[in-house]
Amino acid sequence: MRESSITRKTKETDINLSLNLDGTGKNEISTGCGFLDHMLILFASHGRFDLKVKCRGDYDVDFHHTVEDVGICLGQAFFEALGEKKGINRYGDIILPMDEALIMTAVDFSGRAYLCWNVNIEAQKVGDFDTELAEEFWLGFVRNSLCTLHFRQLSGKNAHHIIECSFKSAARSISQAVKINPEYADEIPSTKGLI
Repeated sequence: MRESSITRKTKETDINLSLNLDGTGKNEISTGCGFLDHMLILFASHGRFDLKVKCRGDYDVDFHHTVEDVGICLGQAFFEALGEKKGINRYGDIILPMDEALIMTAVDFSGRAYLCWNVNIEAQKVGDFDTELAEEFWLGFVRNSLCTLHFRQLSGKNAHHIIECSFKSAARSISQAVKINPEYADEIPSTKGLI
């Protein structure tokens, strides 16, 4: 089973997260940030990952630490659940539409952390969620999952749609990348023999 459980407790957040890469999209999400909950629910659903997240954060400050630290924990969970990455596709990509928004994502579970966030969100907030936190979430994720992840916004005006489309697109690309390819089930997907 490709599963992981992560616990992270700091002076800013207290997080328990569990992940099953080979799930069906079942989720139990409670971060204290409604918009982040919404994004994680659709991430689990579109990626077909079983995901549980419980977070208590310093909401009296803002949602920055909560969003960033949940991204960190999710990245750690992917890193742990993937293990030596034997048999995975390694790469995944999609161009995903949501109404006027169109987002392309491409991912490589390369062992190298890099985020290219080519997304332009004009609005500063969606409800009480600072839109710049979407990038902070994915920075936390890539730095801890050690993947290369590219986002490119091809169109979009509505901030909610753009961010939601980004999470759905990432979920689909990541799901494709972490799937076991039966043709290469016993191989590390790298000429180095190690990722």
